[in-house]
Amino acid sequence: MALGAAGPIVLVGAGNMGGAMLTGWLKSGIAGADVLVIDPGPSSSMAKLIEDNGALHKTEAPAGLKAGVLFLAVKPQMMAAVLPPLQGLVGPDTVVVSVAAGTTLAFMGSHLGEAAMVRAMPNTPAMIGRGVTGAFANAAVSALQRDLVHGLLKVSGPVEWVDTEADIDAVTAVSGSGPAYVFYLVECMAEAGRKAGLQADLAMRLARETVAGAGELLHQSPDDASKLRQNVTSPGGTTAAALTVLMADDGMQPLFDKAIAAARKRAEELAG
Repeated sequence: MALGAAGPIVLVGAGNMGGAMLTGWLKSGIAGADVLVIDPGPSSSMAKLIEDNGALHKTEAPAGLKAGVLFLAVKPQMMAAVLPPLQGLVGPDTVVVSVAAGTTLAFMGSHLGEAAMVRAMPNTPAMIGRGVTGAFANAAVSALQRDLVHGLLKVSGPVEWVDTEADIDAVTAVSGSGPAYVFYLVECMAEAGRKAGLQADLAMRLARETVAGAGELLHQSPDDASKLRQNVTSPGGTTAAALTVLMADDGMQPLFDKAIAAARKRAEELAG
């Protein structure tokens, strides 16, 4: 990916998400020399990744440098402290990308000034290259910058662009928080299996591998989820009996409606 003359990718934050993004960029062919990582204390594995690939590392923003992409991969509660020292990195050709939940473009602009900005919401499977990211770009982002950001984000999985910044709160509720819902589904299936008479460890293995396998089938199949569900369901069979409960008026759909609404409301509250 050619970065042109705008400047390097400056990655702020070398934690799990930042490390996942850097790993993906390097695998995609971005030269380490085109990346500057700013983090006061990267882990030993992250420090080795940076050194082995010829990337640069600083504990704070260097003076006199303008970023082509300023990629913010720090926790939301750290943003108020992290942003002000970064203002000098933002030039007229810089695009700022944030993956911090609940951190609005207005908040970032109040610390960094007016700039081309993208607010993105990946999820934790991004750490294995199987995430999905929702993204919103403000009006200052050029078509070239959007393409560049898309390329940087897609190393962790598909990227879906939304029409309004408010949509990011819904993305957060569905896919950002979504892996936790799936993990809890595994817990519930395993516990139900235990109550049905299976040994707890066996029930957990069965539930875990079932959900993982179903997810991979969904990933590889051209059919949508409803078709795949129907393929498993024989009329009058065991699956149909279970789905009668799960798809009842008081079953999973209204429960998920409430859960997603609660997550979105909290995302809106965090965004202020």
